[in-house]
Amino acid sequence: MRNVLQYNGKFYVCGTGRQTLVRNKTSNDNYYLLTMAAIAQEIRYRRGERKTDVVLAAGLPLASFGREKKGFWEYLFRKEQPLRFRYEDESYEIRIQDVKLFPQGYSALALHPECVRDEPSVLLADIGGWTVDLMRLDNSVPNAATCRSLELGVIRCVDEITEQVRRNIGLSVTDIQIERVMNGQSCSMDPAAKEIIVRQGRLYTEKILSAIMEAGFDLKAIPSVIMGGGASILKRHVTPQDGLCRQVYLTDVHANASGYERIVGQMCAK
Repeated sequence: MRNVLQYNGKFYVCGTGRQTLVRNKTSNDNYYLLTMAAIAQEIRYRRGERKTDVVLAAGLPLASFGREKKGFWEYLFRKEQPLRFRYEDESYEIRIQDVKLFPQGYSALALHPECVRDEPSVLLADIGGWTVDLMRLDNSVPNAATCRSLELGVIRCVDEITEQVRRNIGLSVTDIQIERVMNGQSCSMDPAAKEIIVRQGRLYTEKILSAIMEAGFDLKAIPSVIMGGGASILKRHVTPQDGLCRQVYLTDVHANASGYERIVGQMCAK
């Protein structure tokens, strides 16, 4: 029953592979099901009661925040109350009190205000699975007119590497193998495949830096805060020869979620 969610008479195994890409998370129930599993894991980690009230905190890209906020709020805050399900053979009864939504990236800075302190302008780049979300902060305030979303996320990079390895040496490497090599971690693999992965990681970094510059952000003129799943890739492959202004890498993939929690905790305390 490990990682098994039981809901409405059906069984789901969580965490067995990459989710099929959808542009709108509300188009199917996958994200809602994963949210149940996440609630169960959080309760277990905190040794809380399995019958409890919950305030959900989640995020959306700032570029689409206004357009998607209402639909995403309704998707998470359903009429079905309390929410009953089983996770890893334990029963849960959850009453969702409220859903708070925040802009991705910017909320993570709630944990790292030092990244923007005393800087008149900072670029925030959140490198996710499918998109690279950009925004400029002027005097620590997001400049909405500068928000951009580029379809250059880590999934694009991994898919390109998979194809290059297969085309050049005939091997079918897995996504997890690729990610470990790009992050400099140990992985038993053909040296030629590793060489291709490292080379493609650098090409991916160059592509992102070029796209950011083309979007109107001069990385050589203003400091940048780089976060998300792709932050560790850029950190490993950016070189002094790129001539970038000061860079700060937030490589914790939970940075956004931790930021949402910190903000909601402050709101509830007030």
